Amino acid sequence: MPLSYHFELLPSSDLSAAQTRLLSSLIPEFNTLLARVETHLDRLERREQALIARCELLEGRLSTNGEDGQAMTRSSAGGAGRKSLAGEGDGSREALKLKAVRAKKERLGYAVERLSLQAQQRERQLRMSVAAQ
Repeated sequence: MPLSYHFELLPSSDLSAAQTRLLSSLIPEFNTLLARVETHLDRLERREQALIARCELLEGRLSTNGEDGQAMTRSSAGGAGRKSLAGEGDGSREALKLKAVRAKKERLGYAVERLSLQAQQRERQLRMSVAAQ
């Protein structure tokens, strides 16, 4: 059975009208998608800034806690604090505390880095989904 193709020629005015209708229906959708992407990116940027600020705050607390925290542990430890005032085991406690603070700082740095990478990945995904639509 032979195939026969049937093409109709349309006037250019009909084509331009169809293009205009298509364009007028797509532009609002593109604008809403772009607005959604912008709000999501703004939200991610605010979250990133909040995490960076929190990291800096915690770093500040850790640095001041290293100085003031020794006095706090001495007073709150009770009898064990009195022994540390005498000088028994004080250096090893400080070393352990310093090691824990450094580990916590490193974990927070990794968390901030991971979240910024996630934000970049989501931005890429949003751009790709907008480009695909």
